[in-house]
Amino acid sequence: MLRLPIVMACVVVSGSLGNSVHAAEPGAFEKVVVSEKYYAEGAGIGDFNHDGVMDIVCGPFWYAGPDFASRHQFYPSASEGGEFPNDRGYSDNFFSYGYDFNGDGWTDVLRFGFPGTPAYWYENPQGKEGDWARHEALPNVDNESPTFVDVNGDGRPDIVCSAAGRLGYGTFEPANPTAAWTFHAISDAGPWQRFTHGLGVGDVNGDGRQDLLTSTGWFAQPESTDGDPLWEPHAYPFCPGGAQMFAYDVDGDGDNDVITSLQAHAYGLSWFENVPGNDGGIEFVPHEIMSPTAEPGELGISCSHLHAVDLHDMDGDGLLDIVTGKCYWAHNGHDPGARDPAVLYYFKLVRDNGQARFAPQMIDDNSGVGRQVSIGDLNDNGRPDIVVANKKGVFVFRQ
Repeated sequence: MLRLPIVMACVVVSGSLGNSVHAAEPGAFEKVVVSEKYYAEGAGIGDFNHDGVMDIVCGPFWYAGPDFASRHQFYPSASEGGEFPNDRGYSDNFFSYGYDFNGDGWTDVLRFGFPGTPAYWYENPQGKEGDWARHEALPNVDNESPTFVDVNGDGRPDIVCSAAGRLGYGTFEPANPTAAWTFHAISDAGPWQRFTHGLGVGDVNGDGRQDLLTSTGWFAQPESTDGDPLWEPHAYPFCPGGAQMFAYDVDGDGDNDVITSLQAHAYGLSWFENVPGNDGGIEFVPHEIMSPTAEPGELGISCSHLHAVDLHDMDGDGLLDIVTGKCYWAHNGHDPGARDPAVLYYFKLVRDNGQARFAPQMIDDNSGVGRQVSIGDLNDNGRPDIVVANKKGVFVFRQ
């Protein structure tokens, strides 16, 4: 039987977390508990029933908006009822995205499974019930923070990951969307494998082209990608291995800085200021947002397992904020801080007199994140909402 959502205002007491953190304004976010079952490590957004209202997708199910009470299965699950045990092991679904691959006007679903397994897209049957046709995109998607974003500037999103030890991106052919995708390697073979942490896309050097970010440096996209040339590597130790990475002008000085969590299974969140190097290149100055240890830093808060990070203007001030939180039971209780509350934050970007800082706003303390955070306007009120899924369940936070 389908369990109806629980809807409640999110009110959080923050005194124990230090004076610098604030709960999000009371009533600012409405928490919808879509399910308390563990289906996947991430959830996506899309209008899957073509009614003009945004829906969500998690594991083998999509839920019809705006209340997400109507659940529809679109592929057969490997587990009974689609549910996986939340005290051990992992789901076979880590990331979900909505996108119209065949151009028929109906939103399909792209799924990344357990790291190192294939990526599939599922063809929307235009309102018919039953399993959706499955098409393999890439035979394996490595890295624990792959993403789906336009890398080469052709207006279509690509699968960004590594494969066979090489970084790159996968593209599909709109004229033949069910054909296997093409993987474009941008690096020589290196240390990247299925469980590597830390990956992102952004214009680091300001040339208007998307570069690729890793925990150990960035790769500059060449002027032309015809013939799949290797991209120029630039080594820099951003982090031991975090999650999604971003290039964004944090301090407003006209160049893009780098934002990343430091360790997906421990502590730390930082931004790295883009500054001119002695050789005319780019150097970085690290700025701590949250401490890389269990000890509270300048903000007075500490949170481990930042295994999913997104960047979005959450309050409409024109500046991009950080959305992240604790990935609940990420290694089944074997990591630092595993039993701490499963918090969800957004860190509001504030610029004061040429200085940048992030002000944490705690949205919830009993949900956290998985491997993916999805953000979009689910209730058509012009304000971004948040969707997460993990071993605690499936959650929507509406503004």
